[in-house]
Amino acid sequence: MTDRYVLDLQEIDQAQVALVGGKGAHLGELSRIEGLHVPAGFCVTTDAFRRILSRAPSIEDRLDGLSRLEPDDREAIRTRSAEIRETIESIAIPDDLAAAITGALARLGEGVACAVRSSATAEDLPTASFAGQQDTYLNVVGPAAVLRHVSRCWASLFTERAVTYRLRSGIDHRDVQMAVVVQRMVFPRASGILFTADPVTGHREVASVEASFGLGEALVSGRVNADVYKVRDGAVIDRTLGDKQLAILPAPDGGTEERTIEPERQAQPALTDAQAVRLVELGRRIEAHFGSPQDIEWCLADDEFHVVQSRPITTLFPVPESGDGQNHVYISVGHQQMMTDPFKPLGLSFWQMTTARPMAEAGGRLFVDVTQILASPVSRAGLFGMVGKNDPLIGDALQTLLDRGDFLPPPAEEGPGWTAPSSAGAPIETDPALVEELIARSREGIEALKRDIRDRSGPALLDFIQADLKERKVSQFDPRSLPVIMAGMEAAWWLNERLEAWLGEKNVADVLTQSVPHNVTSEMGLALLDVADAIRPHPQVVAFLQRVEHDGFLDELPRLPGGREARDAIQGWLDRYGMRAVGEIDITRPRWSEHPRMLVPLILGNVRNFPPGEATRRFEQGREEARKKEREVLARLRALPDGEAKAEETKRMIDRVRAFAGYREYPKYGMVSGYFVYKQALMEEAGRLVQAGVLRDAEDIFYLRFEELQEVVRTRQLDDALIRERRDAYRSYQALTPPRVLTSDGEMVAGAYRRENLPAGALVGLAVSAGTVEGRARVILDVAQADLEPGDILVTAYTDPSWTPLFVAIKGLVTEVGGLMTHGAVIAREYGLPAVVGVQQATRLIRDGQRIRVHGTDGYVEILA
Repeated sequence: MTDRYVLDLQEIDQAQVALVGGKGAHLGELSRIEGLHVPAGFCVTTDAFRRILSRAPSIEDRLDGLSRLEPDDREAIRTRSAEIRETIESIAIPDDLAAAITGALARLGEGVACAVRSSATAEDLPTASFAGQQDTYLNVVGPAAVLRHVSRCWASLFTERAVTYRLRSGIDHRDVQMAVVVQRMVFPRASGILFTADPVTGHREVASVEASFGLGEALVSGRVNADVYKVRDGAVIDRTLGDKQLAILPAPDGGTEERTIEPERQAQPALTDAQAVRLVELGRRIEAHFGSPQDIEWCLADDEFHVVQSRPITTLFPVPESGDGQNHVYISVGHQQMMTDPFKPLGLSFWQMTTARPMAEAGGRLFVDVTQILASPVSRAGLFGMVGKNDPLIGDALQTLLDRGDFLPPPAEEGPGWTAPSSAGAPIETDPALVEELIARSREGIEALKRDIRDRSGPALLDFIQADLKERKVSQFDPRSLPVIMAGMEAAWWLNERLEAWLGEKNVADVLTQSVPHNVTSEMGLALLDVADAIRPHPQVVAFLQRVEHDGFLDELPRLPGGREARDAIQGWLDRYGMRAVGEIDITRPRWSEHPRMLVPLILGNVRNFPPGEATRRFEQGREEARKKEREVLARLRALPDGEAKAEETKRMIDRVRAFAGYREYPKYGMVSGYFVYKQALMEEAGRLVQAGVLRDAEDIFYLRFEELQEVVRTRQLDDALIRERRDAYRSYQALTPPRVLTSDGEMVAGAYRRENLPAGALVGLAVSAGTVEGRARVILDVAQADLEPGDILVTAYTDPSWTPLFVAIKGLVTEVGGLMTHGAVIAREYGLPAVVGVQQATRLIRDGQRIRVHGTDGYVEILA
């Protein structure tokens, strides 16, 4: 029985995580790599841990209590976790278990100093690193001390930080077990961390070495500024020496102690360049063995490198697979579509089946490969003209890559076959009836889809959807649709450029495009004000809505005075807009029609904050401001030399932008409407699969690609392990921040605005809606948690159409992601709200409740208090 309690490191491989924990499994695997020095040692297994817990029956009740705590209840977590740790440390280790541990210790050598290290089953895994959450003890000498510290490691599964992390991550405390690694101590001259990929940029070809004197604990705990070496292709390409003021060294009587490093030694490098290169070569071997970039702890003793840990780097953004070994440059689709969250697999499939060209995938996100477009001087100008205007940070990042001169391939001989979208070609007359016709055709298509899909099920349903998507890819985008959109955009650009040159006024089109007709997204926000008008006169309905906790509330409303009118108003709004949602381009995301309770806080906010008739008043006010601006601009132009001609041309462009600008939001609305029809049919099919015992949960289909779902529907068979694997991957993707520009080397290329003459401390971004406004910043990351008052300034990561109902309550907008023609910019201009987008880390740099000033004309934000 004792052989299950203790295993030598050489007996362990990476498949034994459940028995020896993440750290133990990795060390065992490392010890199998030929030529690698791993300190000798053994692992006290999770079987031993479970046996210890079995000797304390009260643990079960304590774990139940711990699981019921909220992650932010720090005081309760501190108290409960301390009680559990004390209980575990007080349990006497049974004689046979103690003998197994001390016997293994004796095999390491008489009186040997050891490192005793926790190894939990949920740490150092490919999708999550729990590094630093449990305890490590160094320079532990003697059997009694080792046994005592093994108990402390067991107890450290319940440190406050480990408990809090599991509560936040939804991990059951019982699902994590603790093993303990005991290794012969190495007394190093220097130690540190090696990242086999650059942890800042993600570049897979650049390794980063951090090194300091003494034991690595000083560096890991952030107590010392280490030397940093960047190594690529067998050479140090950058070196920064830290001050290294202290070292942690073994104490004579066991344990460790801090010592101040002599000033003359502080300036000496901890490693030579040759040593740093040799260390990286070892790291590349470890990386190749595990198949992914690694975060490696090392120490240097007697000019030999010893590896004391290796774990996956979990913070790197994955690289799209190209399969050709060539350099590639990718642009994020999410930053253009205002959806930087990951897609689920079914959502990725639908987008790929919808879009005109295949896209690369990585980390649950979509990317466009622009390598050949960027490489060709012919197409490059169009790319920079389009991307640089919409998102200068992307444009600057692409320019950075171009300036390096050694990354892009030569342009393809046949040319890239791509030109920037424009309205060039057959001229489009400025005819508002054209927009109305395009909208009518889109609506007719959705009604036809609803009729045609109604009675289909099984494989026939999936085949129908696949065929319909192919047909829509060709036909849903009327050949006049893109030229209409581009005509509106180009008219706005023309107005801004010419009127700034002629009149010295920036961004005039922002005012001229307020309250344009046919903007389905801005109409949606105003329509929710009308819903509030139907509810406001009925206090019992308002009181009922304040208590709503489930999505079936619409059926209960007619029992109240005024409830039928309220129900009809909400249902009418859902009939027109209920297919929309946060992250709506992912078909798997919950829709308002599926969860109407999400609307209730928005409706109640409108009831509380606005008088009756606000929607009409807002729209008419915007239209009057646009007319007033038009009259003013034309009058000023006529006073200029050749003024009549300039005014006449400007009038044509104003008419053009007002006729076409609103339509830009409609194609996406049509696409999302179709998605919802597909989704409703697929969820009915998923329900049938649940009833047949094929699926555990209807939403399991979200973790299948479309072709996989076809196969499941056809065969009535599904591997549950695949769903679990996809769910785990999706959770890991949620923790990643996608870059605007990514290379095939994994480098996240950052852009900058290159702006000067800004006030000190200003946060720079892209000016997208003119005007200047001061107010209280409300930093909101979840639209469902929004609590806004009139006059607030919304600060968030990004907005998509689902955020539009909030715009009626704010007077300014700041986002981290966005461009001139993305959702927040378009609706801010429509509503006349000063807005700055693309402000990097705005939600971290601006605190909720601070007073800020938004300069929507010049593109920056000032924090006032």
